[in-house]
Amino acid sequence: MLHFKDWQDSQKGVYTLIALLSLVLVTIACRDGKAYTDKEITMQAFSDMKAPVFVLDFKAIADHLHNIAASEQPQTESDRHTRRFYLNADHLLWVDQSGVDHRADSLLSWLQTVGDMGMSERAFYVGDIECDLNSMRTLDFTPNNDINRVAARLEYHLTKAYMRYSYGLRYGFVNPHRLFNNLDVEKEDSLHHTIRYRGLFDIDIEHPDAIYDSLVFSKIERGDVATHLRQIQSTDKLYGELKRMLLNAQTDEERQRIICNMERSRWRLKRPIPEEGKYIVVNIPAFHLYAYGEDTLLHMRIACGAVTTKTPQLTSEMEWMEINPQWVIPMSIIEKDVAPHVGDSVYFARNRYKVYDKTTNQQIDPQSVSRAMLLSGQYRVAQQSGSDNSLGRIVFRFKNPYAVYLHYTSSPGVFQRAVRAVSHGCVRVEHPFELAHFVLNNPDEWLLDRIRISMDLSPWTERGRQYLRSHSNDKEHKLVGYVPVKPHIPLYIIYNTIWPDETGELRTWPDIYGYDTVLWNSLKVYM
Repeated sequence: MLHFKDWQDSQKGVYTLIALLSLVLVTIACRDGKAYTDKEITMQAFSDMKAPVFVLDFKAIADHLHNIAASEQPQTESDRHTRRFYLNADHLLWVDQSGVDHRADSLLSWLQTVGDMGMSERAFYVGDIECDLNSMRTLDFTPNNDINRVAARLEYHLTKAYMRYSYGLRYGFVNPHRLFNNLDVEKEDSLHHTIRYRGLFDIDIEHPDAIYDSLVFSKIERGDVATHLRQIQSTDKLYGELKRMLLNAQTDEERQRIICNMERSRWRLKRPIPEEGKYIVVNIPAFHLYAYGEDTLLHMRIACGAVTTKTPQLTSEMEWMEINPQWVIPMSIIEKDVAPHVGDSVYFARNRYKVYDKTTNQQIDPQSVSRAMLLSGQYRVAQQSGSDNSLGRIVFRFKNPYAVYLHYTSSPGVFQRAVRAVSHGCVRVEHPFELAHFVLNNPDEWLLDRIRISMDLSPWTERGRQYLRSHSNDKEHKLVGYVPVKPHIPLYIIYNTIWPDETGELRTWPDIYGYDTVLWNSLKVYM
């Protein structure tokens, strides 16, 4: 690594080209009938021939770089890192006393393939880099485009393009946490100032950090550019299939959808979808759930959050089930739907809502509850269990910051609709008992029958039928309540508008939340 001061103190940074060199190169090119393309000849080869026009002045290069960085308007996070480096740098990464070496060619060869991702070479400065590389290697400079200006511009563009490419291929070109969690306003004050955004993305993915910044810069300095660029290429099967689909895309709409789903495939999960064992995937645009086992696949329709109350994307683990659960109503629903009915005991009785003091757990008469009390957070509103409970007869619980779960419904007709974006954010499942059976690890017949009886389903065993005969007067059969899921089942609630269906065939699904449009607008800087 050569620092600015070292360069200024050295005479090795002075290079000269004489007219004879130009004559020789032109003669060779003319004799062979083609342009001169030898990239290995550098200015160092002519270090004993000096002319002012070919002087590499490190201070001048540094000044040009600072001016470029100061005038830069970063469009991406990687751009900001590039700008910060050159506002404070005391050395160069690509340009040295010998000019520019093979590292630039390695980078350029990868940048020339960005069209395979649907992106523009212009967004990665391919044309600018090619032009300035040619100027440096043929020593083609002018008074207004002198060697130091070209070297500074080439240095900056190489780093900026390398940072854009390496960040995008390794972590994705868009930060979904920042994008989706600042999308829908959940609450405003009286002046319509945003107080809170709705959380819509909680998938635990990898993000670049200061360590990665240092790694990227060190790869340049150590000459490991080619190795690093190979290592960050995606090996995801879906990503490869989408790249192939892009080659045959016929319309702009089709290309846009493919490019957006390629971006989703670049987000690397800290806990990837397993290749074996049990796991569950809910794909929101498909309105479908896929439960994968060692040699089984259970799939069913789902209903998800409405456009105004979207189901968040998340990763978690299913930990337990509740049969005939109470529904503890989230504050967002209390604010919107329940609070306007304070004092209306008929409303609370009809919906079987009860109010409890959180501190004492004592039930409060709805007629004595004010709006301020409900919104204080000191009281909870719960709908009692039963066939008309909004959660249905069963709920599948997993940790998440949004209080959303998988559950059945008291309105099963929703599963016959084509568009099933209807809930407050939870996911309603079409076949809850089948899902319960799937998540349990080798359950005995009596446990399964107790779950069935508790869900008002016909028993499978004689023991279950005998139980019903002997308890024929019971209105509610609560043979089982809390059922642990051991081991926990990985759960992924995703939003992919291109995703394999139950047969493994890639299908295209409607962009029900408009996320493709949101993602596309963020990717436009690369188009």
